[in-house]
Amino acid sequence: MKKFAALCLLALSCAPALAQTRLPTIPPDQYTDEQKKAAQEFEAARKTKVFGPFEPLMHSPEVMTQARSMGDYLRYKSALGNTLSELVILVTAREWTQDYEWHVHYPIALKAGIKKEIADSIADGRRPVGMSEDEEIVYDFSTELHKNKRVSDATFARAEKRFGKKGVVDLTGINAYYTLLAMQMNVARYQVPAGGLKLPRFPE
Repeated sequence: MKKFAALCLLALSCAPALAQTRLPTIPPDQYTDEQKKAAQEFEAARKTKVFGPFEPLMHSPEVMTQARSMGDYLRYKSALGNTLSELVILVTAREWTQDYEWHVHYPIALKAGIKKEIADSIADGRRPVGMSEDEEIVYDFSTELHKNKRVSDATFARAEKRFGKKGVVDLTGINAYYTLLAMQMNVARYQVPAGGLKLPRFPE
């Protein structure tokens, strides 16, 4: 029993260090030429320095650049528009319990027009009430895709009728893109800023 307790204590003491050393943020003055090029392209496209999920991705700058490029379209120019895109991002962050994604996009979603009650229901793992028809279509498509790894004919038909084939591809793409970022940050154990928003944990 004493040995087990000692092992638990050791694991707990190592956890914060592990979170810092898995895929640590690379200081810009230590960038390779490839990383410098990726950072310059990022800043030119986003008008800001590399941040958030793109920091761990900088360990593979080509992946970071390709991800950023896809995000440039899916985040800002998709057939769904910004408000519904933010709803998809919240659903994805909740599915992956990705705190940083939630920390960044929760206030953006509210500003974009998602009701606080809807966002808070998603955080709690409950189906929101009071959604618009468009929000219901997007929510049902996204949750079905995450949970079942596919969508039913009825769900697909409803989304296609409202958003067209391009919209369905974009809707799927937003779910996939923010899943990619969530997976990368979960692997890296990327931390939210001190005092930042965190998602509730579900019981085991």
